[in-house]
Amino acid sequence: MLGLKLASTPGQLRRVLVIGCHADDIEIGCGGTILSLTRAWPGLEVTWVVLSAHSDRAEEARASASDFLGAAASTDVRVHDFRDGFLPFSGEAVKEAFEALKPTQPDLVLTHTRSDLHQDHRLASELTWNTFRDHLILEYEIPKYDGDLGTPNVFVPLSAELVDEKLRLLREHHASQSGKHWFDDELFRGLLRLRGMEAVTRYAEAFTCRKVSLLPA
Repeated sequence: MLGLKLASTPGQLRRVLVIGCHADDIEIGCGGTILSLTRAWPGLEVTWVVLSAHSDRAEEARASASDFLGAAASTDVRVHDFRDGFLPFSGEAVKEAFEALKPTQPDLVLTHTRSDLHQDHRLASELTWNTFRDHLILEYEIPKYDGDLGTPNVFVPLSAELVDEKLRLLREHHASQSGKHWFDDELFRGLLRLRGMEAVTRYAEAFTCRKVSLLPA
């Protein structure tokens, strides 16, 4: 397990950028971490980006972001309508959306992992690294039938209360997914418990950190 200081002092974590391809990706992959960070750093500014959400799903994405970011000092929620499953074939337009994120100047970027077998997720990860070359980037995981969960090396412990809140908000804001066989508390809590075991705690969200610069204190 790799322990990270996100900044030399807590006050220096000012801006976070979080990127997800679909309406519930951010919440599933790092929703607990977002809840934790916005409460630990009351002045935190968060840019929340969803690349592929249409009509009702777009409304779900916006409402969910509003609740997950309720404790943030400042929020910028951007919901795009690129076609689900076709992001690599809309590469130029998606790249432009990423270029538009450069002025956010984040201290921390949360995005999909590059080893994800979903083509949209992989492209989002590639463009994150292409756009933010000298930033701290943590890649979150999404459980799915592809069986592509890896071996993360960064863990964010979550209290039982935060886990319950994350799962409640997922149920409330993404009702359109409730009929899918993989969308249930048991799956999400199970992964959080597994990563918690690896982090020697009860629950945790896990990330892959591929590059980090350790600066003098």
